[in-house]
Amino acid sequence: MNFTKMHGLGNDFIVVAGEQSLPANAAELAESFCNRFFGIGADGLVYILPSEKADFRMRIINSDGSEAEQCGNAIRCVAKYVYDNGLTNQKEITVETLGAGVQKVQLTVEGGNVQTVRVDMGEPILSGLQVPTTVDADRVIEHPIEVDGREFTFTAVSMGNPHCVIYVDDAVGFDLESWGPKLETHPMFPRKINVEFVTVNSRSQADMRVWERGAGPTLACGTGACATLVASVLTGATDRTATISLKGGDLLIEWDENDNHVYMTGPAAEVFRGEW
Repeated sequence: MNFTKMHGLGNDFIVVAGEQSLPANAAELAESFCNRFFGIGADGLVYILPSEKADFRMRIINSDGSEAEQCGNAIRCVAKYVYDNGLTNQKEITVETLGAGVQKVQLTVEGGNVQTVRVDMGEPILSGLQVPTTVDADRVIEHPIEVDGREFTFTAVSMGNPHCVIYVDDAVGFDLESWGPKLETHPMFPRKINVEFVTVNSRSQADMRVWERGAGPTLACGTGACATLVASVLTGATDRTATISLKGGDLLIEWDENDNHVYMTGPAAEVFRGEW
């Protein structure tokens, strides 16, 4: 199997193209390949597949073998891969995802290679039961949740995959390892959840650290950055366009008032190629 190691702001993936469908043993392959000591090492295994609805189809298997419905960093890597490798010559393409439908992607190309990718991430889902959470409300904003005697408040957003956004005094120094897994598996989240810890520094910038469902702490999360912007608008903390600063770098996120879609702009990079 030939693969390409790629990353979006340090959120890294093993990208495989040429398969016609997802292998039956994809979960086992992901656990083996993504192991950073005995395998290639990555946050997830990404397959670029044919699609009947879009130019390409993306399937993402997390490092623990579970499947992710969507991933903003992965879709940027997919877009760069298909253009840089001649699978398309179009600078506007569509990618079918498992949880967020078909997404439109715009490529900025310099010197024959993709430099940045702008993704139409679609409309955020805000209904509590649809995110999903166990909270039956049209919008779940600053809702209390208790973990090990500590109370947080979270805002729930789905970008095709579920997120809870929690505001803290110091997101950069927050103890992800202690609180991330406990919140991910809390009974209030029936399909588990991605957890973003956020500190808003201005109307146009916020720091975010993420505990990703099925992967743990990662350097970046594109859908998490989108969820953070949406939550920050809902809570009145930021404007509708802001830079979300992750451990691996910055993403520009926009929540368009006209079409209600969230747009994410950021880079993707190839690290190396190999054969398993």
